[in-house]
Amino acid sequence: MTGIEHDPTIRPLHGTQELELFNRLPFVLNHEFAVDLDEGRRRTDWMWVALDGDRILARLAFWRRRREDPTPFLLDVLDVDDTDEDLDRVAVLTDLLRAAGAEVLGPDGSWPEYLRFVDAGWRDLPGTRRAVDERMEAVARVGGVPFVERLRYRWRAADTPVPSGSGRLRFRGIRDEAEILSLMARALEGTLDGHDRADLAGASPEQVARANFDEEFARYATPRSWWRIATLDGGEPVGFVVPGRNAKHPIIGYIAVLPEHRGHGYIDDLLAEGTRVLAEEGGETYAHAATDLGNVPMARAFDRAGYTTVSGVVSMVWP
Repeated sequence: MTGIEHDPTIRPLHGTQELELFNRLPFVLNHEFAVDLDEGRRRTDWMWVALDGDRILARLAFWRRRREDPTPFLLDVLDVDDTDEDLDRVAVLTDLLRAAGAEVLGPDGSWPEYLRFVDAGWRDLPGTRRAVDERMEAVARVGGVPFVERLRYRWRAADTPVPSGSGRLRFRGIRDEAEILSLMARALEGTLDGHDRADLAGASPEQVARANFDEEFARYATPRSWWRIATLDGGEPVGFVVPGRNAKHPIIGYIAVLPEHRGHGYIDDLLAEGTRVLAEEGGETYAHAATDLGNVPMARAFDRAGYTTVSGVVSMVWP
């Protein structure tokens, strides 16, 4: 392979003692790997490297939501030495993907979604764009196709006050699980969310809502009393917001206006209430959120509420 004398050694980490080797390539998630290993979201045999002697050329890692999950949920680390101009970076990444996939996923296993945290304006940054394009090309060589691109947002109490609602809506807690599931299913009509749209191609709104609830919101450690339903004065539901804390951060987990009430700016009131709950009832000093790049109404709502863009996310899937 160009740039090295011999074919690289491709293998998983031998244990946590090799985390320093793995972290020789820079990435925004490096500081989280040790905690993820301790808490069971990663396994060292799911963290692979391509080596030229003791020099790391490339690496990848899979991630899972819970320690007991037998298969990965995401491929969220795929890095190469971007400083080595003589290295065929796409080739070494492709070989790494093939070797790790064969071992971790098996011959009949399906690939999890690949995602990459990027600068929000990555297409306008030549070095960053090259790095993203090379990783996506390697994933494409093993069968992946582009899926959605998202924007990640953060609100910080130190920078921005809790946004204020308009006073047009009333807020209450959910009555029960059945109520929030019904509203989630109704909100899927006309959704701009790429993941939900893909899921709806093969399942009913009720099934998609149930899966979203079970796989994400039901696992929050924070109380469901934080969840809010917005209503008109007469009690008619307008939408809902699900603030909570996932495995890492306080977040606006889900926010939606029902189809018949869209176009009135109610999303601002919902976002203000969700942020208020996190700050005042949860005592949180910051909140994370995300939306698809194409969901312009939601992105504008985050901007108006004082959320700042912290990064983008590109993702690919295997059809």
